[in-house]
Amino acid sequence: MVSVSEPAAGVRAGRPNAARMYDYLLGGKDYGEADRDAAEKLLELVPDASVACYDNRQFLGRAVRYLVGSARPPVRQLVDIGSGLPTLGQVHSVAHLVARDTKVAYVDYDPEVLEHSRRLLTNESAVVAICRDLRQPEEILTDTQLLSLIDFTQPVAILLVAILHFITDDERPYQVVERLKQAMAPGSYLVISHVTADNATPDVTAGVKHLYEGATAPSAPRTRSEILRFFDGLEIVTPGLVNVSEWRNDFMPEQPGRTIFYAGVGQKR
Repeated sequence: MVSVSEPAAGVRAGRPNAARMYDYLLGGKDYGEADRDAAEKLLELVPDASVACYDNRQFLGRAVRYLVGSARPPVRQLVDIGSGLPTLGQVHSVAHLVARDTKVAYVDYDPEVLEHSRRLLTNESAVVAICRDLRQPEEILTDTQLLSLIDFTQPVAILLVAILHFITDDERPYQVVERLKQAMAPGSYLVISHVTADNATPDVTAGVKHLYEGATAPSAPRTRSEILRFFDGLEIVTPGLVNVSEWRNDFMPEQPGRTIFYAGVGQKR
């Protein structure tokens, strides 16, 4: 049975929720009117945002299959931080199709995410869901429920998929990621996808930031070089830090869309 820690203080009601906006963009059903309206405003600014979110979700699946199946050594422990609302292609579902003994820990600061996990994952073994904030990595790394499942003395994959662009520079994202890397044993992996404004106009970037200021999480897009910095000290897996749709994709379109998300995987040697 999945184990879910008690949630922390909830997100204020009535505001667009970043996780529910993402669910709307993916064609899900777990969103409210405020989330839908905010997501539609985002699409006015970034018409290809839904496609980019779908590509990001597909990347997550490919990355998990690589980690559990093709990586050397293959990984049997996954920590998905900023896991978001459960949707098609959840990490544990993808991993267990390849290796049923894979252990998965979901981490999110949003109590609503934990509530959905409680309802939908009750029949899963070797899965925990804890309510912790990425901005407090020490609390994640010392959480007793997480440590009951995940052994950081053995290789682990930490997934930071579509989460770091909600952490502003004032919240020390590089120090946060560095602490997580320090905790990983040799042979472990770090998976990142991150929104960029490299291909957006200043007006669009400002509009998106203003939109998310009214939501539950800010917008902090970064350049490719700034995103690459998160992998300092790791060996980047081929093909490197690329458009999220291009990472180990056997079904690449002839003309990939513009890069909204960069994605990459690094290994600790």
